[in-house]
Amino acid sequence: MRFFAIIVTVIWLTTSWANAQVQTKTLIELIESAKTNLPVLKQKLAQVKVARAVVTDVEHSFLPQIRASAQYSFGSDNSISGSTFPFSSTIATSGGIRADNKLEPATGSLAVLYGDYEVYNFGLNAAKRQAANAFIDLNQSDFERELYFLELNVAKAYFSFLKNQNKLNTDKQNIERYENLYELIRAQVVSGLRPGSDTSSAKAEISKARIGYNQTLGAVNQAMTQLAYFTVIDSKKLFIDTLKTTFNGNLIAMSLDTFNNPLIDYLYKRKNIFDTNERVIEKSFSPKIIIGASVLARGSSVQYNDNYQSLLEGFGYQRFNYVLGAAVNYNLFNNLYRRDKIAINKLQMESSNLEIEQQVETLHATSLQAENALQTAQANLLEIPIQIQAAQETYTQKLAQYKSGLISLNDLRNAAFGLYRAQSDYFDFQNDWYVAQLERAAATGKLEIFIQSLK
Repeated sequence: MRFFAIIVTVIWLTTSWANAQVQTKTLIELIESAKTNLPVLKQKLAQVKVARAVVTDVEHSFLPQIRASAQYSFGSDNSISGSTFPFSSTIATSGGIRADNKLEPATGSLAVLYGDYEVYNFGLNAAKRQAANAFIDLNQSDFERELYFLELNVAKAYFSFLKNQNKLNTDKQNIERYENLYELIRAQVVSGLRPGSDTSSAKAEISKARIGYNQTLGAVNQAMTQLAYFTVIDSKKLFIDTLKTTFNGNLIAMSLDTFNNPLIDYLYKRKNIFDTNERVIEKSFSPKIIIGASVLARGSSVQYNDNYQSLLEGFGYQRFNYVLGAAVNYNLFNNLYRRDKIAINKLQMESSNLEIEQQVETLHATSLQAENALQTAQANLLEIPIQIQAAQETYTQKLAQYKSGLISLNDLRNAAFGLYRAQSDYFDFQNDWYVAQLERAAATGKLEIFIQSLK
């Protein structure tokens, strides 16, 4: 039985280890998981599909319009000579012109097959097709921009996790350092070499160190929660690979790309919507040449000599006609309508151009700010090893002096804090360096290049 329990335990541990290995993710793998699973990207892709469906709908709108109708009627047949405007009430009766009203009912039947086609509309169909394709480009660019922001946010959460995870080890060392000091101080207090207040002060420092550890742990969990949200992986099953994240100090040359940058391309694609819309407006108010054809069958229980027949007679078709024709359709006020709509569209286009200019300036300024932050972080990273070594030597010296009774606890505490601060600053400066590189890459349109460089 014990042997069986041991076997089960080994299998469980092996399975758990294997699962942990499978779930361990690098930054690139985290981004790929986010690309695959995050619902907002699926939503953006669905919008691209909608835009493609719109193109199909536009193409089908160019087909001829063919309509068929049939009707059967029962009612009186009275009419009178005279004219009406085309937009007045439809006259339900044809024929039946006589000196007086006759309320004897009559039946009738009518079947019509009618079709028309805009054989020429001065390029309107082509303009509509271009506008529909521009709508696809806009939605595709919107998807690419969302993907770009997603990569940026995953990378930020990843670097935040790394910083705080590394800092967590420093906080653990800080707690252990104060716990060792506490044991040293308590021994000296018991032997009467130190006042009892030193133990209280040491306890306070341990508590403060633990609070710092708890805050850092909270930041680690917060970053992990963000990564779990972006990647749609349960945070309890998500393990971050930190083996390839050691600081190397390599810089990537980056200049602002105003053509392939997703943060600008979306605005260009939206501006293109206004460009294509202007062509649609121009063509929409041009004349339209239409050809039409109709076949008509008609029946009535009232004959040509005003002779009322059996009601059943009206349900059979007795006369047949066909009509072929062409027409030119044009509204004389179209020039006015065209001018008004183009004026509105030009103002929208002007606003779009200004937005592009502002975005370029903003990204340029962001790139410069990130460059300055990068230089500062890099300079600090060159200095921090010197500071850490000096702080370590100072702490070692102060610890020996405290043991010898040459300095107070406050002096030793300051030395311990200086060492902790120097060790923490290293991870802060390293994170500043990575984040500055990340923000510069995002602003200049080189985000993918930077992320791939972290392999």
